[in-house]
Amino acid sequence: MKRLTALSSSVAVLALSATIASAQDTITFTSFGGAFQDAQREALLNPTAEAMGITILEDTLTGIAEVRAQVLAGAVTWDIVDLGLADCAAAESEGILEPLDYSIISTEGFDPASYSDTWAGIIYFSTVLGYDTGHFGDNPPRTWADFWDVENFPGARSLRNNPVGTLEIALLADGVPIDEIYPLDLDRAFAKMEEIRDHIDVWWTSGAQSAQLIADGEVDMISIWNGRLDAVIDDGVAANYTYNQGIASLDCLAIPRGAPNKEVAMQALAMMLAPEQQANMPQYINYGPTTSLAFDQGIITDEQMRISPSAPENLALQVITDADYWAENRAAVQELWDAFMTR
Repeated sequence: MKRLTALSSSVAVLALSATIASAQDTITFTSFGGAFQDAQREALLNPTAEAMGITILEDTLTGIAEVRAQVLAGAVTWDIVDLGLADCAAAESEGILEPLDYSIISTEGFDPASYSDTWAGIIYFSTVLGYDTGHFGDNPPRTWADFWDVENFPGARSLRNNPVGTLEIALLADGVPIDEIYPLDLDRAFAKMEEIRDHIDVWWTSGAQSAQLIADGEVDMISIWNGRLDAVIDDGVAANYTYNQGIASLDCLAIPRGAPNKEVAMQALAMMLAPEQQANMPQYINYGPTTSLAFDQGIITDEQMRISPSAPENLALQVITDADYWAENRAAVQELWDAFMTR
Protein backbone atom coordinates (compact mmCIF):
# COMPACT_ATOMS: atom_id res chain seq x y z
CA MET A 1 0.00 0.00 0.00
CA LYS A 2 1.26 3.42 -0.89
CA ARG A 3 2.26 5.72 1.97
CA LEU A 4 1.74 9.43 1.70
CA THR A 5 3.51 12.50 3.04
CA ALA A 6 1.46 14.42 5.62
CA LEU A 7 1.05 18.03 6.65
CA SER A 8 2.61 18.49 10.08
CA SER A 9 0.53 21.24 11.66
CA SER A 10 -2.72 20.07 13.25
CA VAL A 11 -3.36 23.65 14.36
CA ALA A 12 -3.73 24.66 10.72
CA VAL A 13 -6.19 21.81 10.21
CA LEU A 14 -8.35 22.99 13.11
CA ALA A 15 -8.42 26.55 11.82
CA LEU A 16 -9.24 25.48 8.27
CA SER A 17 -12.06 23.22 9.40
CA ALA A 18 -13.65 25.87 11.58
CA THR A 19 -13.46 28.36 8.71
CA ILE A 20 -14.92 26.22 5.94
CA ALA A 21 -17.70 24.36 7.76
CA SER A 22 -20.99 26.05 8.48
CA ALA A 23 -23.63 25.51 11.12
CA GLN A 24 -25.89 23.91 8.51
CA ASP A 25 -23.42 21.09 7.81
CA THR A 26 -24.34 17.62 9.04
CA ILE A 27 -22.31 14.44 8.70
CA THR A 28 -22.91 10.88 9.85
CA PHE A 29 -20.25 9.00 11.78
CA THR A 30 -20.57 5.23 12.02
CA SER A 31 -18.78 2.93 14.44
CA PHE A 32 -19.20 -0.19 16.58
CA GLY A 33 -21.45 1.04 19.37
CA GLY A 34 -21.10 0.27 23.06
CA ALA A 35 -18.39 1.69 25.29
CA PHE A 36 -16.13 2.34 22.30
CA GLN A 37 -18.57 4.60 20.48
CA ASP A 38 -19.48 6.30 23.77
CA ALA A 39 -15.79 7.15 24.16
CA GLN A 40 -15.52 8.34 20.56
CA ARG A 41 -18.49 10.62 21.10
CA GLU A 42 -16.91 12.32 24.09
CA ALA A 43 -13.30 12.37 22.88
CA LEU A 44 -13.75 13.03 19.16
CA LEU A 45 -17.26 13.76 17.94
CA ASN A 46 -18.45 16.34 20.42
CA PRO A 47 -15.22 18.42 20.35
CA THR A 48 -15.15 18.28 16.54
CA ALA A 49 -18.78 19.26 16.18
CA GLU A 50 -18.34 22.17 18.56
CA ALA A 51 -15.13 23.44 16.97
CA MET A 52 -16.47 23.18 13.42
CA GLY A 53 -20.01 24.31 14.19
CA ILE A 54 -21.55 21.23 12.60
CA THR A 55 -23.89 18.41 13.60
CA ILE A 56 -22.53 14.88 13.76
CA LEU A 57 -25.15 12.14 13.61
CA GLU A 58 -24.27 8.56 14.54
CA ASP A 59 -24.98 5.06 13.32
CA THR A 60 -23.48 1.63 14.00
CA LEU A 61 -22.04 -1.15 11.87
CA THR A 62 -20.41 -4.55 12.25
CA GLY A 63 -17.74 -4.28 9.55
CA ILE A 64 -16.91 -3.91 5.89
CA ALA A 65 -20.01 -5.68 4.55
CA GLU A 66 -22.37 -2.78 5.27
CA VAL A 67 -19.96 -0.24 3.78
CA ARG A 68 -19.54 -2.35 0.67
CA ALA A 69 -23.29 -2.75 0.29
CA GLN A 70 -23.91 0.99 0.45
CA VAL A 71 -21.17 1.83 -2.03
CA LEU A 72 -22.10 -0.87 -4.55
CA ALA A 73 -25.75 0.14 -4.34
CA GLY A 74 -24.86 3.78 -4.92
CA ALA A 75 -26.80 4.62 -1.76
CA VAL A 76 -24.16 5.83 0.69
CA THR A 77 -25.56 7.49 3.81
CA TRP A 78 -22.43 7.44 5.97
CA ASP A 79 -19.69 10.07 5.78
CA ILE A 80 -17.03 8.70 8.16
CA VAL A 81 -16.76 5.04 9.11
CA ASP A 82 -14.67 3.28 11.71
CA LEU A 83 -13.34 -0.09 10.55
CA GLY A 84 -10.82 -2.62 11.79
CA LEU A 85 -7.43 -2.76 10.12
CA ALA A 86 -8.11 -5.83 7.99
CA ASP A 87 -11.35 -4.29 6.77
CA CYS A 88 -9.56 -1.01 6.02
CA ALA A 89 -7.01 -2.79 3.88
CA ALA A 90 -9.66 -4.87 2.12
CA ALA A 91 -11.87 -1.83 1.49
CA GLU A 92 -8.94 0.01 -0.06
CA SER A 93 -8.15 -2.91 -2.34
CA GLU A 94 -11.82 -3.06 -3.40
CA GLY A 95 -11.88 0.65 -4.23
CA ILE A 96 -14.83 1.45 -1.95
CA LEU A 97 -13.16 4.29 -0.01
CA GLU A 98 -12.40 7.89 -0.96
CA PRO A 99 -8.74 8.98 -1.15
CA LEU A 100 -7.79 10.98 1.94
CA ASP A 101 -6.56 14.54 1.58
CA TYR A 102 -3.16 14.56 3.24
CA SER A 103 -2.76 18.26 2.54
CA ILE A 104 -5.05 18.84 5.52
CA ILE A 105 -4.67 15.54 7.42
CA SER A 106 -1.54 15.34 9.57
CA THR A 107 0.18 12.00 10.09
CA GLU A 108 3.10 13.40 12.06
CA GLY A 109 4.02 10.87 14.73
CA PHE A 110 2.25 8.00 12.91
CA ASP A 111 4.01 4.77 12.09
CA PRO A 112 4.05 4.37 8.28
CA ALA A 113 2.04 1.15 8.64
CA SER A 114 -0.76 2.96 10.45
CA TYR A 115 -2.17 4.90 7.48
CA SER A 116 -2.60 4.54 3.74
CA ASP A 117 -4.14 6.24 0.71
CA THR A 118 -7.73 5.87 1.87
CA TRP A 119 -7.62 5.24 5.64
CA ALA A 120 -5.78 6.38 8.75
CA GLY A 121 -5.52 4.70 12.12
CA ILE A 122 -7.46 6.32 14.95
CA ILE A 123 -6.68 3.94 17.83
CA TYR A 124 -4.52 0.99 18.68
CA PHE A 125 -6.32 -1.79 20.46
CA SER A 126 -5.37 -5.28 21.53
CA THR A 127 -7.21 -8.57 21.48
CA VAL A 128 -6.19 -9.96 24.83
CA LEU A 129 -6.78 -13.01 26.99
CA GLY A 130 -9.34 -11.88 29.55
CA TYR A 131 -10.47 -13.94 32.51
CA ASP A 132 -12.71 -13.97 35.58
CA THR A 133 -10.45 -13.40 38.59
CA GLY A 134 -12.98 -14.93 40.97
CA HIS A 135 -13.02 -18.17 39.00
CA PHE A 136 -9.26 -18.58 38.66
CA GLY A 137 -7.93 -16.98 41.84
CA ASP A 138 -4.15 -17.04 42.02
CA ASN A 139 -3.70 -19.26 38.95
CA PRO A 140 -5.19 -17.44 35.96
CA PRO A 141 -4.47 -18.33 32.32
CA ARG A 142 -1.49 -16.30 31.10
CA THR A 143 -0.97 -17.63 27.57
CA TRP A 144 -3.15 -18.90 24.76
CA ALA A 145 -1.73 -22.36 25.44
CA ASP A 146 -3.38 -22.05 28.86
CA PHE A 147 -6.65 -21.12 27.15
CA TRP A 148 -6.42 -24.34 25.13
CA ASP A 149 -5.58 -26.34 28.29
CA VAL A 150 -9.08 -27.35 29.33
CA GLU A 151 -7.90 -29.78 32.01
CA ASN A 152 -5.71 -27.43 34.04
CA PHE A 153 -7.81 -24.34 33.32
CA PRO A 154 -11.43 -25.53 33.32
CA GLY A 155 -14.23 -23.07 32.66
CA ALA A 156 -16.51 -21.62 30.02
CA ARG A 157 -14.67 -20.15 27.05
CA SER A 158 -15.38 -17.68 24.27
CA LEU A 159 -13.59 -16.69 21.06
CA ARG A 160 -14.49 -14.24 18.34
CA ASN A 161 -16.32 -15.62 15.31
CA ASN A 162 -13.84 -14.07 12.90
CA PRO A 163 -10.60 -15.40 11.41
CA VAL A 164 -8.74 -12.09 11.84
CA GLY A 165 -6.96 -12.26 15.16
CA THR A 166 -8.42 -15.65 16.09
CA LEU A 167 -6.17 -17.64 13.76
CA GLU A 168 -3.16 -15.72 15.07
CA ILE A 169 -4.26 -16.75 18.57
CA ALA A 170 -4.45 -20.40 17.50
CA LEU A 171 -0.89 -20.30 16.18
CA LEU A 172 0.35 -18.70 19.40
CA ALA A 173 -1.41 -21.45 21.33
CA ASP A 174 0.48 -23.96 19.18
CA GLY A 175 3.83 -22.41 20.07
CA VAL A 176 4.57 -20.17 17.09
CA PRO A 177 6.74 -17.18 18.20
CA ILE A 178 5.13 -13.75 17.88
CA ASP A 179 7.61 -12.66 15.20
CA GLU A 180 6.90 -15.72 13.02
CA ILE A 181 3.11 -15.55 12.84
CA TYR A 182 2.95 -14.18 9.27
CA PRO A 183 2.33 -15.47 6.74
CA LEU A 184 -0.23 -17.59 8.58
CA ASP A 185 0.25 -21.35 8.43
CA LEU A 186 -3.43 -21.99 7.78
CA ASP A 187 -3.27 -25.77 8.02
CA ARG A 188 -1.62 -25.52 11.41
CA ALA A 189 -3.98 -22.78 12.61
CA PHE A 190 -7.15 -24.64 11.67
CA ALA A 191 -5.80 -27.89 13.12
CA LYS A 192 -5.33 -26.05 16.41
CA MET A 193 -8.82 -24.56 16.16
CA GLU A 194 -10.23 -28.08 15.80
CA GLU A 195 -8.75 -28.88 19.22
CA ILE A 196 -10.69 -26.11 20.97
CA ARG A 197 -13.91 -25.78 18.95
CA ASP A 198 -15.98 -28.16 21.11
CA HIS A 199 -14.90 -26.29 24.24
CA ILE A 200 -16.05 -22.87 23.04
CA ASP A 201 -19.33 -22.00 24.71
CA VAL A 202 -19.94 -18.75 22.80
CA TRP A 203 -18.51 -17.44 19.54
CA TRP A 204 -18.92 -13.69 19.98
CA THR A 205 -19.62 -11.37 17.08
CA SER A 206 -19.48 -7.86 18.57
CA GLY A 207 -17.43 -5.98 21.12
CA ALA A 208 -20.53 -5.21 23.15
CA GLN A 209 -21.44 -8.91 23.28
CA SER A 210 -17.95 -9.93 24.42
CA ALA A 211 -18.05 -7.42 27.27
CA GLN A 212 -21.49 -8.59 28.34
CA LEU A 213 -20.36 -12.22 28.39
CA ILE A 214 -17.64 -11.55 30.94
CA ALA A 215 -19.73 -9.01 32.87
CA ASP A 216 -22.60 -11.48 33.30
CA GLY A 217 -20.28 -14.33 34.30
CA GLU A 218 -21.42 -16.36 31.31
CA VAL A 219 -17.80 -17.20 30.44
CA ASP A 220 -14.65 -17.53 32.53
CA MET A 221 -12.08 -16.72 29.85
CA ILE A 222 -12.37 -14.91 26.56
CA SER A 223 -10.53 -13.27 23.69
CA ILE A 224 -11.62 -9.66 24.02
CA TRP A 225 -10.64 -6.15 23.00
CA ASN A 226 -8.76 -4.59 25.90
CA GLY A 227 -10.85 -1.43 26.04
CA ARG A 228 -14.09 -3.38 26.25
CA LEU A 229 -12.75 -5.38 29.18
CA ASP A 230 -11.37 -2.27 30.89
CA ALA A 231 -14.85 -0.73 30.73
CA VAL A 232 -16.48 -3.62 32.60
CA ILE A 233 -13.60 -3.79 35.10
CA ASP A 234 -14.17 -0.10 35.82
CA ASP A 235 -17.82 -0.99 36.48
CA GLY A 236 -16.72 -3.41 39.20
CA VAL A 237 -16.58 -6.72 37.35
CA ALA A 238 -13.96 -9.08 38.80
CA ALA A 239 -11.86 -9.60 35.69
CA ASN A 240 -8.35 -9.01 34.40
CA TYR A 241 -6.21 -9.57 31.32
CA THR A 242 -2.66 -9.71 30.06
CA TYR A 243 -0.97 -8.07 27.07
CA ASN A 244 1.25 -11.15 26.80
CA GLN A 245 0.57 -12.66 23.35
CA GLY A 246 -2.00 -10.00 22.59
CA ILE A 247 -2.93 -9.22 18.99
CA ALA A 248 -2.30 -5.51 18.48
CA SER A 249 -4.21 -3.85 15.71
CA LEU A 250 -5.77 -0.61 14.59
CA ASP A 251 -9.15 0.84 14.01
CA CYS A 252 -9.10 3.30 11.16
CA LEU A 253 -11.27 6.15 9.98
CA ALA A 254 -12.26 6.28 6.32
CA ILE A 255 -14.76 7.96 4.02
CA PRO A 256 -16.90 5.63 1.90
CA ARG A 257 -16.76 6.26 -1.84
CA GLY A 258 -19.70 8.47 -2.71
CA ALA A 259 -20.18 9.85 0.81
CA PRO A 260 -22.81 12.59 0.63
CA ASN A 261 -20.81 15.16 2.61
CA LYS A 262 -17.26 14.28 1.63
CA GLU A 263 -15.68 17.73 1.95
CA VAL A 264 -16.91 18.42 5.47
CA ALA A 265 -16.22 14.81 6.45
CA MET A 266 -12.61 15.20 5.33
CA GLN A 267 -12.19 18.26 7.55
CA ALA A 268 -13.81 16.50 10.51
CA LEU A 269 -11.65 13.41 9.99
CA ALA A 270 -8.54 15.59 9.98
CA MET A 271 -9.55 17.10 13.30
CA MET A 272 -10.26 13.70 14.88
CA LEU A 273 -6.81 12.44 13.88
CA ALA A 274 -5.00 15.43 15.42
CA PRO A 275 -2.90 14.63 18.52
CA GLU A 276 -5.02 16.93 20.69
CA GLN A 277 -8.08 14.83 19.89
CA GLN A 278 -6.35 11.45 20.11
CA ALA A 279 -5.05 12.30 23.57
CA ASN A 280 -8.68 12.52 24.69
CA MET A 281 -9.50 8.88 23.98
CA PRO A 282 -7.65 7.29 26.94
CA GLN A 283 -9.69 9.52 29.24
CA TYR A 284 -12.78 7.49 28.28
CA ILE A 285 -11.53 4.07 27.17
CA ASN A 286 -8.14 2.37 27.23
CA TYR A 287 -7.28 2.40 23.56
CA GLY A 288 -3.94 3.84 22.48
CA PRO A 289 -3.29 6.80 20.18
CA THR A 290 -1.84 6.21 16.73
CA THR A 291 0.27 9.36 16.79
CA SER A 292 3.06 9.46 19.33
CA LEU A 293 2.47 13.22 19.62
CA ALA A 294 -0.67 12.48 21.62
CA PHE A 295 1.51 11.42 24.53
CA ASP A 296 3.09 14.91 24.52
CA GLN A 297 -0.12 16.90 24.97
CA GLY A 298 -0.10 16.83 28.78
CA ILE A 299 -3.44 14.99 28.79
CA ILE A 300 -2.50 11.29 28.99
CA THR A 301 -1.30 10.44 32.50
CA ASP A 302 1.66 8.21 33.36
CA GLU A 303 -0.74 5.51 34.58
CA GLN A 304 -2.77 5.69 31.37
CA MET A 305 0.40 5.34 29.35
CA ARG A 306 1.49 2.36 31.48
CA ILE A 307 -1.61 0.38 30.53
CA SER A 308 -1.95 1.71 26.97
CA PRO A 309 -1.91 -0.94 24.22
CA SER A 310 0.28 1.36 22.10
CA ALA A 311 2.86 1.99 24.82
CA PRO A 312 6.18 0.56 23.52
CA GLU A 313 6.63 -1.92 26.39
CA ASN A 314 3.15 -3.37 25.78
CA LEU A 315 3.47 -3.51 22.00
CA ALA A 316 6.69 -5.52 22.43
CA LEU A 317 4.67 -8.39 23.95
CA GLN A 318 2.23 -8.60 21.07
CA VAL A 319 1.72 -9.71 17.50
CA ILE A 320 1.26 -6.67 15.26
CA THR A 321 -1.52 -7.39 12.77
CA ASP A 322 -0.24 -7.51 9.19
CA ALA A 323 -2.70 -5.43 7.14
CA ASP A 324 -1.10 -6.38 3.82
CA TYR A 325 -1.48 -10.09 4.57
CA TRP A 326 -5.14 -9.70 5.34
CA ALA A 327 -5.79 -7.45 2.35
CA GLU A 328 -4.42 -10.15 0.06
CA ASN A 329 -5.89 -13.19 1.80
CA ARG A 330 -9.03 -12.12 3.65
CA ALA A 331 -11.59 -13.48 1.18
CA ALA A 332 -9.93 -16.89 0.84
CA VAL A 333 -9.37 -17.26 4.58
CA GLN A 334 -12.94 -16.19 5.30
CA GLU A 335 -14.20 -19.03 3.11
CA LEU A 336 -12.12 -21.49 5.11
CA TRP A 337 -13.38 -19.97 8.35
CA ASP A 338 -17.01 -20.17 7.28
CA ALA A 339 -16.55 -23.82 6.37
CA PHE A 340 -14.94 -24.48 9.77
CA MET A 341 -17.78 -22.76 11.63
CA THR A 342 -20.55 -24.60 9.75
CA ARG A 343 -19.20 -28.14 10.04
